[in-house]
Amino acid sequence: MQQGVRVWEPTAAVLGLFCRGRLGRTQIWAGRSWSCLPREMSRWSSREASNPPPPQENPRVLITGGLGQLGVGLAQILRKRYGTENVILSDIKKPPPNIYSSGPFVYADVLDYKLLRELIVNNRITWLVHYSALLSAVGEANVALARKINITGLHNVLDLALENCLRIFVPSTIGAFGPSSPRDPAPDLCVQRPRTIYGVSKVHGELMGEYLHHKYGLDFRCLRYPGVISVNTTPGGGTTDYAVQIFHDALSTGHHECYLRPNTRLPMMHISDCHRATVEFMQAPECQLSLRTYNIAAMSFTPEEVAEEIRKHLPHLKVTYNPDSIRQTIADSWPVRFDDSNARRDWGWAPAFGLEELVSDMLGSIRDKRTDEGLPVS
Repeated sequence: MQQGVRVWEPTAAVLGLFCRGRLGRTQIWAGRSWSCLPREMSRWSSREASNPPPPQENPRVLITGGLGQLGVGLAQILRKRYGTENVILSDIKKPPPNIYSSGPFVYADVLDYKLLRELIVNNRITWLVHYSALLSAVGEANVALARKINITGLHNVLDLALENCLRIFVPSTIGAFGPSSPRDPAPDLCVQRPRTIYGVSKVHGELMGEYLHHKYGLDFRCLRYPGVISVNTTPGGGTTDYAVQIFHDALSTGHHECYLRPNTRLPMMHISDCHRATVEFMQAPECQLSLRTYNIAAMSFTPEEVAEEIRKHLPHLKVTYNPDSIRQTIADSWPVRFDDSNARRDWGWAPAFGLEELVSDMLGSIRDKRTDEGLPVS
């Protein structure tokens, strides 16, 4: 750089004016030159022109942490609605062949700011769904890594969302509450003070997103998920994962050893309801949102209650209890129910699955999956 020549960098305040529609793109980027490496998106590279998209064009979505419990299913729903090439899954892991062939997939490390910027700019992303995170029990086992992924990675995507005027969705969790929070039910706004790095990072995300929204106009959206129950992904280190594993054990060995006490009540949700809530929330007009972070709820049950419901279908199921001190302590600090009245009022949230429907669907889906894979069914 020549001495005396100053490269202008847009401040957050200026970017905020742009996101609020008070400045045009030409005004923002005048005097600044950014270069990006031509990154190919494998054979799914878009053939679209580089002109700015028309106002009513379908959103172009990037999902980080896409190979976790939620990303693949959400991508399937969004691709049906907005087109396959408009939804890009990303992760740092190699995708299975069926996922790779189903639509755009790219490598993306949320700690690599430059790479994320390239992906957003080159693919003209307008929505960003940030699923990259270490969950509660795994995070407690590696606090330093959880801090990097859950906080530094979050800052990267928030900065890029503000810089590029994206609509950004960052999920929060039941783990964002702590022992001093109201537990039955937990409202949207209350004392939180979690005691896990996962929960702390989620509260940090909620507050940072709301700050950037109120100060700079960032379209930040956040839902506090309860425990999410699904067939297609294996448990990933969360405190509520027993509620997935118990179904697999019921149909494989007929025995499940639970790491929580039998009377530990926690809010839960079928993954179909979780995906639908996310899509409906992302589609909701901003004028309908009185909050940027909402609770969503469906049901609340204990290990003992879900086991009894499973026994209506599989009477032979045996459940033993061997509480794990770390996960039991975490569960005891969380709410037993969510108050989601604001989500129901503001954007019409309503779950479709209760405990009876969830158990019937999970058993049927896992039974079919094991049969297709040639595995025995207990």
